[in-house]
Amino acid sequence: MDSAKWLVKAMLLYQLSFSSSLDAITPQHSLRDGDVLISTRHTFALGFFSPVNSRYRYVGIWYHQILEKTVVWVANRQNPINDTSGTLSIGSQGNLVLYHKNHIIPLWSTNSTLTHSKYSTARLLDSGNLILVQNDTTYWQSFDYPSNTYLSSMKIGLNRTTGLNRFLTSWKSPNDPGIGNFTYIIDPTGFPQLCLYKGSVKFWRGGSWTGRRWVGVPEMKRSPLFNYSFADNDEEISAICELRNASIISILIANETRKMQRFIWNHQDRRWAKIWSAPEEQCDYYGHCGPNSNCDETQVFDLECSCLPGFEPKSLETWSLRDWSAGCVRKPNVSVCQHGEGFVKVAGVKIPDTAVANADMRLGLKQCQHKCMRNCSCMAYATAFSESIGPNGGTGCLTWYGDLLDIKTYRDAGQDLFVRVDAVVLATYRKKGGVSKKQMVAISVVSVAMIVSFAFFLVRRRRRGNQIPEIWNTYNHVIATNTIDQGKCRFMFGVIMLYIFTVRTIEI
Repeated sequence: MDSAKWLVKAMLLYQLSFSSSLDAITPQHSLRDGDVLISTRHTFALGFFSPVNSRYRYVGIWYHQILEKTVVWVANRQNPINDTSGTLSIGSQGNLVLYHKNHIIPLWSTNSTLTHSKYSTARLLDSGNLILVQNDTTYWQSFDYPSNTYLSSMKIGLNRTTGLNRFLTSWKSPNDPGIGNFTYIIDPTGFPQLCLYKGSVKFWRGGSWTGRRWVGVPEMKRSPLFNYSFADNDEEISAICELRNASIISILIANETRKMQRFIWNHQDRRWAKIWSAPEEQCDYYGHCGPNSNCDETQVFDLECSCLPGFEPKSLETWSLRDWSAGCVRKPNVSVCQHGEGFVKVAGVKIPDTAVANADMRLGLKQCQHKCMRNCSCMAYATAFSESIGPNGGTGCLTWYGDLLDIKTYRDAGQDLFVRVDAVVLATYRKKGGVSKKQMVAISVVSVAMIVSFAFFLVRRRRRGNQIPEIWNTYNHVIATNTIDQGKCRFMFGVIMLYIFTVRTIEI
């Protein structure tokens, strides 16, 4: 740690030593600029602060025992104070009110319906939750109005009874805690799912709840640090994440840098260590491959987008230029309605955007298939809670009746999606499933031999023009239209390119 940082921290401690500490805000005791309200075990503090390189004053909550001031909640995000005249007090109606200078017009208030001011008390809990109570009844809490930071045991989601919706919003910038452009929220539309919005547009999708985790956050499956719970009933749609070990300090932030980031405090190094972030990969960004396609970055070669079974690129030209935004459309002149159609399983994926899905929690997987088959407009189906205990390994039924958006493949996570295909495509996939391992080896050997021979022929003609772009375009077309198995195709393409590179090197 350099001397400048230690000097700043020493000055901060010096300043705090001359401030007044409170254990509660009452009608008789207000919080003035320079005072701090401290939780019982000194975990959190409430007071006035200024962001880095800013002269404005805000009321916020931060970790009291961490020298690197980490603000987790801000009251007057949209109405900063430009001097040190601020006072946080119990108003005449019993609410917690922020005034400055003339004490006439409040800059911020809890705005709750209370009986009388003399019974109100504001306390800061060791969870980081600021509460306003009267006669042991909590009328308001900061956990219901989070800023950009999620703390352990905080609930996010929609209260169907009161209409209260709890979500995170990013700061505008590191020195401006005003409401920013990114919102971390449980979208209740269709089948509830976790989303990060940029303005009013989906930016990243954590996906729907599988029964144990969000399908688009596979890291939750392996984490020993947290307990997760989810509720979707007549009263609420909500999710809670709790630390299993109370001695661990962890925060989840909706960052102004366009990411959700989770940090853990490293006591030994005295710094925040990042343990998770999203979006990270290209496939994380919402709809990266366009509609009716699958984004898969688990493959060796960097062609992350491919059409779903039975679909082809809407524009081969833009697809060959690696512009996937137009996505895929169903192949022409095929029928998927009462002409021998069926379903092909796409395994281990983040299932499509569930905002447009139809959910029926009474059905199992087999019943879900029958429901989708009976409706010619049904594009795909999946189990709703794939990791819940049910007669078919999961419970509930999700069906889609339009474009399938934002699908991503995972190595060891995800759900199974069943896509409606015509009879020809169905027969092709059934045939693949029926080929023995020995036959697969024989086919692979013959195919590679033929392609290597073809590559040799192209290299021999290299002086007449560069054939690699032609090979690349052909490869793109084959991958996009599912002409052959994508894994073998990528392997064959690798053989071609390695062979061409080797021959050219020898010739040089």
